[in-house]
Parts: sequence; C-alpha cells; structure tokens
Amino acid sequence: MGWTFQNPVQVIFGDDALARLPAVLGARKAALVVFPEAAALGYVERVTRLLGTALVGTIDEIEPNPDVAQLSRLHDRFWSDFGHCDAIVAMGGGSALDTAKVLSVAPAAGGFPEMTRLLAAGAAFAPGRVKALIAIPTTAGTGSEVTPWATVWDRALGRKYSLHLRETWPEAAIVDPRLSASSPRALTLHSGLDALSHALEAIWNVNANPVSDLLAVSAARRMRATLPRLIDNPGDAGLRTQAALAALEAGLAFSNTRTALAHSISYEMTLRHGLPHGIACSFTLPMVLARAIGRRSDRDEALARAFDVPLARAPDDLAKWLGGLQVSTEFESYGVTAEESRGLVESALAGPRGRNFIGAAPG
Repeated sequence: MGWTFQNPVQVIFGDDALARLPAVLGARKAALVVFPEAAALGYVERVTRLLGTALVGTIDEIEPNPDVAQLSRLHDRFWSDFGHCDAIVAMGGGSALDTAKVLSVAPAAGGFPEMTRLLAAGAAFAPGRVKALIAIPTTAGTGSEVTPWATVWDRALGRKYSLHLRETWPEAAIVDPRLSASSPRALTLHSGLDALSHALEAIWNVNANPVSDLLAVSAARRMRATLPRLIDNPGDAGLRTQAALAALEAGLAFSNTRTALAHSISYEMTLRHGLPHGIACSFTLPMVLARAIGRRSDRDEALARAFDVPLARAPDDLAKWLGGLQVSTEFESYGVTAEESRGLVESALAGPRGRNFIGAAPG
C-alpha cells in the first residue's frame, strides 16, 4: 500500500535550544503567550532578554483546558492589542500552545463568535488573518508543538471542539528539555502518560504508516523506560532529555495518524468526571490494546516491537506498569459505573477519533 508522511514544522532540539529563538524570529515582532507561572519561573524574563524590542507584549492568563468563554476574551484582546505583530511565541504545556493556536487565526469577519460557530459545525474555514506560530513546550507530553490541532472546550454546552487548519501548524518548535525541569511530579506524570498514549494510539491506527510506526514504537519504548525513573529523579537532566525526545517522537507520529479510541474516551472522562487529560487518555490503554491485538497482522507486528513481552501478555504488562505509577486502569476508580463505561466506549468508537482505531466498525 502507498502512504504519505508530512510535517512542515522545523524542530530545534537540545539543551539551551531556547537561545535560538531570536534567529527563528528574525526581524519580525512577536507577542508571547505563556502560562501564568512562567514569570515566577523566570521564563518571561529570559524571552524578554532574548527578544528585546522585538517582543511587543505578553498574554499569560492561560487556563487549563481552554474554554470558549475565556478564549473569546483573549482572542478579542490579542487582535486589539497585538494585531500589528507578525508572530506568536507560545511557551508552556498543551493549554498554552492550544490557546496560542486559537489566537493565531481569525475568520475574515465575525471574530471569535464566528470561529466558535464554525468549530461547532465542524466546518473548515480559511482564516482572514493569521500570525506565524513558534512553539516552545515546557512539558514533555502533548506534542502540540509539531501538530496543527488545538482542543477547545465548551463546558457550558458539554462539548469539545478541535481546531485544525493548515495555518495552525507551528512554523517552528523549539524543544529545550531544561524548560521542563520545573514541572511538578503530577504534571511530569500526566505529560508522560499523554505522550505514551499518543505513541500507542498512532500504532493501532488506520492511518499508520512505516514512518509513523518508527517514531511511535521508539516513543513508546523510550517513555516507558524513562517515566518511572524520572518521577523518582525529577532533577535528572538526562531523563528530562529522554522524556522530551519521546514526547516529540510521539507528536511527530500522531501528527500524521491523529489519535484514536483512548483519546476519544478521554474527552468524555474529562468533561463528565474532571479527570486530568494525561490520566484520562492513558488509563484505558491496556483495555484498548487488548481490543487491538489480532485485528491486523501489520499492527500486531508494530505493537510487538513496542513491548518486551509477548504481545498476548502486553495488556497485563502495561496495566502493571501503570499500576506502578499509581494509575488505576479501572473505570470504577474514577466514579464510572460498568453501564456508563460501556456507553462511553460505544460512543467513543462512533466518534471521529474512535473511527481511527483499527477495531472500530467501518462506516
């Protein structure tokens, strides 16, 4: 079978990669979109020192899992105050990078309400205004720095939207593992589990290809070997580098495949039960893996490369690994009844991400 692999993001990786930011920005002006704690950690000062007068301002009122109510205010403010700049420098975890992607585009008319209407309708649109995006992750997990997707939540309606346009691909990703050193234990854990989910979801995926498999298998093996040790040794620079590389590999893999069933389930778990994304998308991985095995021989071969035990034992091995991180793999642990969990899985399989799973019914 023929296949394609495409990713337009320039990746700059390594300790002190942040120092390359002025060269990436060039002669342009930029606004900084960053998480609230960044100033206290010294990140805002570092970017200001690097960019000088090229930095026109900062937006740091970023909330976890950005909601349309807040994004509407930020979108209006950004285009009012910083519409004259050329680019956005986005620095932080997935929420900061997703927010920056939303701010970087605007429809030709109608502002953010029109964008929300188009997102709700699942309609593609050509933005009338666009800012270049330079993504600098400070966590090792989301892969958002090398994908075009931004998750937008509408909690008032109990819905989740996905913004993905040609224009929301970052121009460049600056991955400096040292920037994740300040991440607390929970964030390190959740981010690493998110990356593991991205990797495995890229393998049991109808859109998988040989290049995505190479990246995804490497990411899964690297993160499983790294995360338990990193949790116990958060100051280990070498482990931080390995986690950052695993997250990047996983991001590059699912930038071409998208995610699948585990992520489809996770959105409802976050909306209904408030489960953090990294836990919500990872606690079902053993169950989904068991469903994937035997569906397609080529996927079995790729999955087998991701584990050190025979594939038939891999679901139990993965559940044990998660248990070692104090992550339960049972729906009941998160307040979900057996009846509700069956409904969640069935609904997820019918959703756009669920249909990427090799075990989903065609249609």
